[in-house]
Amino acid sequence: MNLFKRARWRLTGHLGKTLMLVGLFFVICTLVLSGFLIQSAAARAADAAKQRVGAVATMQLDVNGLIGSGKTDKPDGPQGGTIGAEGDLRASLVDKICKSSAVAKCNYSTDGGAFPTKSTKLHQPVPPPQGQDSLGTDLFSASGILDIDEVKEFRNGDSKLIAGHGITPDSKDDEIVVEERVAKDNGLKVGDRMKLMVGVLPGAGQERDKREYSFKVVGIYKNSTPDSGQYVPAMMAPANRLYVTPGGGSKLDGKGTKDTVLKNATFTLKDPGDLDRLKKDAEAAGADLRIFPITVNDKQYKALVGPINKTADFASVTVWLVAVAGTVILALIVASSLRERRKELGILLSLGEKKPRLLGQHLVEVVACAVVAIGLAGACSQVLSQSIGDKLLAGEVSSAKEEASNKSQEPDYSNSMGNGGGDKEPEAEPISSMDIRIGAGDIGKVGATGLGIAALATLVPGSRVLRLNPRDILTKGD
Repeated sequence: MNLFKRARWRLTGHLGKTLMLVGLFFVICTLVLSGFLIQSAAARAADAAKQRVGAVATMQLDVNGLIGSGKTDKPDGPQGGTIGAEGDLRASLVDKICKSSAVAKCNYSTDGGAFPTKSTKLHQPVPPPQGQDSLGTDLFSASGILDIDEVKEFRNGDSKLIAGHGITPDSKDDEIVVEERVAKDNGLKVGDRMKLMVGVLPGAGQERDKREYSFKVVGIYKNSTPDSGQYVPAMMAPANRLYVTPGGGSKLDGKGTKDTVLKNATFTLKDPGDLDRLKKDAEAAGADLRIFPITVNDKQYKALVGPINKTADFASVTVWLVAVAGTVILALIVASSLRERRKELGILLSLGEKKPRLLGQHLVEVVACAVVAIGLAGACSQVLSQSIGDKLLAGEVSSAKEEASNKSQEPDYSNSMGNGGGDKEPEAEPISSMDIRIGAGDIGKVGATGLGIAALATLVPGSRVLRLNPRDILTKGD
């Protein structure tokens, strides 16, 4: 008799066991498919996050790398060498690297100071204590930037322009933006000029650089931090922060204007995986990566995808556990079924039926149950996986926010020199929702998994029984 007919009769004649197998397969396939859907949703979210924030690579001087390269200035005598021109990160070099196909956006800055002159004074409501040497701190803080809208204080609203315009990539090297308290103390308005002195302290045995540069006030801004009412070193007071172009910052740092010297450069990559390509392009442009290493700060990207990736990892573990556990459970059920049907198997073998065909009948029965279960799982899994995924993700997002809150309460010493804490990236909210979509590929994967489980669960126990001959099967007890 045809093995397919026997399988059909068996399935329809024992509906209780058939429904039990279908139900078990349905649970297994639904959980497996839900895991696949959550993994796919996480992968799509990660790709979208890459396109949205990319990754930020930073290039700046590594003093240890410079010393190790042997390119420091080494004057005669026992005194140590100085950094010298080899330690200057030049804007001309960075501009070449910015043209790399891996770079979506480029930015750079300088960070230094500027001494007041006879015509320009600091905003210092409370003078320094008598007898205190304040030469090294009583100067303006001068930030050389490409775009004032990219500065952290202006992005988060701590500072805002109240007159004129800010620094832009098209600004000239003699343009400057000042805080309203400095403008008031010096009687400055938009369009006026102010003089500043190079803000570099002399080394031992050196004379102070007293070069003065004239800047045109193109904008006045207001910082929300009020005066403290007590003495604060001028460089640390928000009112004394000036914004100039990178070229203007290079002048005030005593480097001149021929080729702007930068503090650092940042490159927003099109893809976090493009770092190696950026490094190759930087070396091709003439950069010595021992002296100016390029490192990736993918903090925003990790903050966005961290919780959803953890959810996907949990789903991946669940898929494996369910697949293994399901295979074991089904194998035990099939082994029990084969034990119950020993006489049926023995009779069929004694009538001349081939062993592979008997094993094929059992495989057809189990696969038929699996196919029905896969169809039902495909109809139900999208809603179930959306619900499960959202609950798991909500827990991970909550944990991530709590961890970030704890970190934010730790003391931050990055502003100890009054540099405004640097131009940090804005905080990124983690992805808090999943876009679950079911496709043919997902059905194919769960189908292959379900059929694989069916095959293993049938062939492994079935091969043991069918090693016996008909007489042993019919005469040997359970």
